Amino acid sequence: MRRVKLVLRRFAAFALVTVSLTAWAAGYPLLDAQAPDFALRAFAGDNVRLSEHRGEVVVLTFWSTTCTTCAAELEALGRSYVTYRSAGLQMFGVSVDDDQVRARDFAGSHRVAFAMLADPQKSVSRLYQVDNLPMTILIDRGGTVRQVMRDFGPKSEALYLQQLRTLLNE
Repeated sequence: MRRVKLVLRRFAAFALVTVSLTAWAAGYPLLDAQAPDFALRAFAGDNVRLSEHRGEVVVLTFWSTTCTTCAAELEALGRSYVTYRSAGLQMFGVSVDDDQVRARDFAGSHRVAFAMLADPQKSVSRLYQVDNLPMTILIDRGGTVRQVMRDFGPKSEALYLQQLRTLLNE
């Protein structure tokens, strides 16, 4: 009986993760498509062109100063970037703020090791069909959009790390 309960618990956990992963990217039109190329100005450092990072796993996270969970997500993503950048991870935070001074101040106060980019005309956010903030997109080494996370919390962070490790190991 004990063994049956253990098997059922493991199956339930597996089913929950499977359903969560499916819901994580459900309905996103760019899933399994080539990531649209772009060039954006960084708040500090060099400008960034996505196509120059082919061969690396790229994480794009779209944020705003008005997003209540964006700061927590940026911190969590920053930790994963520090951990995995030597394995071929590249990460970019894309601000969709209208007020660029406020966005620059926000980026400066949330010191992360990855580049924070300005998208004041929202051209890149339109390319990536951003419909929620924060929104994080995982792109594989070949330039294909593989996962999308439309929210942030402990469960989504665990799923993100699982998917990130999978892409880095490919």
